[in-house]
Amino acid sequence: MYPMKSEVKRPYRSTRRREQADETRRRIVRSAQNLFVSQGYGRTTMAEVASAAGVAVETVYAAFRNKPTLLRQVWYATFRGDEQDVRLLDRPEIRAVLAEPDLPTRLRAHAAALIPVFRRITPLLRALQGASTSEPAAAAMLAEFDERRLDAAGHYARAAAATGQLGVSERECSDVLAATLDGALWYRLVEERGWSEERFAHLLGTMWVAALARNEPIKDEGRRAGRGSNTGVSSAP
Repeated sequence: MYPMKSEVKRPYRSTRRREQADETRRRIVRSAQNLFVSQGYGRTTMAEVASAAGVAVETVYAAFRNKPTLLRQVWYATFRGDEQDVRLLDRPEIRAVLAEPDLPTRLRAHAAALIPVFRRITPLLRALQGASTSEPAAAAMLAEFDERRLDAAGHYARAAAATGQLGVSERECSDVLAATLDGALWYRLVEERGWSEERFAHLLGTMWVAALARNEPIKDEGRRAGRGSNTGVSSAP
């Protein structure tokens, strides 16, 4: 008699299980995000998340351990647009922006690139702000967001200074960027006032250029000194 061959595990089975587990995680994260925004972080239970995701509550705990951990995953998936552990600074769309050598062009492109981020994070950000006074996990998440926002603004400011086209100090550039990277202005103008996102992106880019980029010197020094003022042509830059 021949010895029985042991069953060979087929690679596609483990791949399929991994894909199913990843899809379950994504479904849980999407469900939690929807509930945190619609009814508040504090009022949302893990059981409600499980029900919305169509899984057992034990599955939610097995994947995320507790609600604060789930919140962190929801926040970063919302901020980045997916669950890949790649920060926004290292994403292709932002790397392409930072590769632009002309600072005014870069600032306008950066404003446009951030529109999807503002659209994703603002509803959740506002929900966390509402919960922060009574929910330590929400307050901690907001504090971490602020810290990372300041860090990102500093990174953008250093990159701007490296172009030699910055018209203000690197510190001032960082402060201006940080103040406009939290989505609050987007919410006020797009959600509350009904602006189109294209109009908002144009405004934000124009503001950044005016506040941060170095003005090009006027080449005609004679006009700058007021020569030719009787020609009827304004000497204002």
